Amino acid sequence: MDVDGFWAMIERSAQETGTRAERLAWLEERLSVLPAEEIVDYKTWWTIAANRGCSWDMYAVYWALMGSGSSDGFEYFVRWLISLGREAFETVADCPDATIDLPQVQHVLELERSFLRGYRRVTWSKDGKFRLTRLTQHRREIWTREERPAFELMGYVTFEPYRKATGLETDSLGDAVRAWGVESKFPLPDVSRGA
Repeated sequence: MDVDGFWAMIERSAQETGTRAERLAWLEERLSVLPAEEIVDYKTWWTIAANRGCSWDMYAVYWALMGSGSSDGFEYFVRWLISLGREAFETVADCPDATIDLPQVQHVLELERSFLRGYRRVTWSKDGKFRLTRLTQHRREIWTREERPAFELMGYVTFEPYRKATGLETDSLGDAVRAWGVESKFPLPDVSRGA
C-alpha cells in the first residue's frame, strides 16, 4: 500500500459510514482482507502521518482547543485530525495555526460557545472558588462522542487484522513498522514541563 492508498482508505471509511463505530468496523473489515505486508504499510503510513502532527505547535493548538492537555489526549487529537482526511490533515500538519480554519474545528468551537452560553450564574463556594451554575440542562457535555475532537480507537484498527493475518501479537506490528525505519514520536516528552 502506498501513501495514496492509505489516504484513500481513510477517506472512504468516512464517506461510507455514519458513525465512528461503523467507521472502525469498516476499516478493520477492509484491512482484514489484505496481506500482512499491506497492513504493516498502512500502519507505517499512519505513524508517518501522526509524526507530522506531533509537534509543539500542534500541541499548543490542542491545548487551546481543549483547555488542557495530556499526552494521550494530544495523540487522540492528532488521530482525529488524520481521520478528517488528507486535504484537511495536509493543511494543518505543516501549519498548525491553520487548524482553526478547518470547518470541523469551527463546528467544535461553536458547540463549545453554545454550551458555555447555557451557564448563567456565577456563585462563590465556601472554599473561595467560583462555580458556574447551569440554568439550562439541555446538554451535559460540550461534545457528543461523535463530535469530540479526539479519536483514540482510530489508531488501533490495524491490530486485529494484523493478528488474524500473522497469528502474532500487536507488538510485532510495531517491530515491523520500526524495521522500515519509522519510529513513533508519541508521546511528547514530559508535556507537563513543555520539554
